[in-house]
Amino acid sequence: MTARLVLKPGRDKALLHGHPWIFSGAIETEPQRMAAGVTVLVESAGGKPLALASWSPKSQIRARVWSFDTTRPIDHAFFKRRVAEAIALRRALMPDFDRQGALRLLHGESDGLPGVICDWFRSELPVAGGEAGSPPSPAEVAGAAPAGKPVPPPGESWLVVQLTSAGAERWRDAIVAALVDATGTPNVYERSDSDVRGLEGLEPRTGVIRAAEGIEGPSAGFSIEENGLRLGVDIVGGHKTGFYADQRVNRAKVGRMSAGKRVLNTFCYTGGFSVAALAGGATQVTSIDSSADAIELARANVARNNLGNGRDDWICDDAFQALRRLRAEERQFDLIILDPPKLAPSAAHAERAARAYKDINLLGFRLLAPGGLLFTYSCSGAISPEFFQKIVAGAASDAPAEAVIVERLGADADHPLRLAFPEGEYLKGLVLRKAG
Repeated sequence: MTARLVLKPGRDKALLHGHPWIFSGAIETEPQRMAAGVTVLVESAGGKPLALASWSPKSQIRARVWSFDTTRPIDHAFFKRRVAEAIALRRALMPDFDRQGALRLLHGESDGLPGVICDWFRSELPVAGGEAGSPPSPAEVAGAAPAGKPVPPPGESWLVVQLTSAGAERWRDAIVAALVDATGTPNVYERSDSDVRGLEGLEPRTGVIRAAEGIEGPSAGFSIEENGLRLGVDIVGGHKTGFYADQRVNRAKVGRMSAGKRVLNTFCYTGGFSVAALAGGATQVTSIDSSADAIELARANVARNNLGNGRDDWICDDAFQALRRLRAEERQFDLIILDPPKLAPSAAHAERAARAYKDINLLGFRLLAPGGLLFTYSCSGAISPEFFQKIVAGAASDAPAEAVIVERLGADADHPLRLAFPEGEYLKGLVLRKAG
């Protein structure tokens, strides 16, 4: 029999509007002595069934909704359906689905799978007509895999999963099996090492979950193709799942707007924006990161694409200190990218993070030449788009600099946003033009 979780009177409004989180303060009666991750039936104070959710006794988010349909069980078939639906959505919205070396297949709550992230990395794209990277014809797809199922590429590919909730942990095997079946990719690596797992009472875990015969792990120098460029993916030791697929469309935009410009890429990590700018015809690209390993990988990415040729220079230093030094040297740039790591891991950190965001954007405006473009981002879910714009506006005022918003940026269609879950909009960006 499914355990019951009863809400306090009047505390079901968010749930009725489709929000998938249930906080401890909203609960009148909760399950006793139930293991973490077990499915519970959520009921209103009046006894009305509202949702099926995963139970997490150690988290302030006590339950995360799997489904608002309480008539169908949460079982292996449920996860198979959810994974298939997620892939079908991306296929419908992304005509170039089969041309992408890096894709987010599962995006947590926005795909109805709280705490489940999966990125798919393919070192080679499906072969058709004898040409690597060409999309398969309908006949080839039909002959190679069931209708609607992605065709596994001939080269090395990996599914990288990150499980951050108690429910995802409990259903780990079912989730992995559904992913392998849906994609035909046998290699699965786990990167469940984010701090969020600690809030759920879970220990970090990384390593190979499944692999084809003879495969022990991702190859050294493993790389994918993005926007016609080769980029290394450090699945084992890199940030998050090893690569930021969410910035794919924004890297392409930087490439298109870099011709003839002096470019500064701050928090460059493995140099995706730097490679795009060099390929786009930048006259000079200066890249900053505090990690020597990241700088090394970024340099390798430039070399992979036969770029640079004296147009690239690298600064291994704290970004804030490096920007102040560049300001003291009276350097100026025509296009600046500010893409810091998550500065606000939770709402409690938002105000402190706001000061850091303002500081870096203030320095960015001061280094930006008149008429130049500033690409500035926040990947903190606790910082709303409205708050981020307010922070950047304050930085411009203090610089002082007159600027206009040219464009608002986010991730591509493989990072869908659930309308009732605004917290899912973690990546937000602005392109600003400084007055000449």
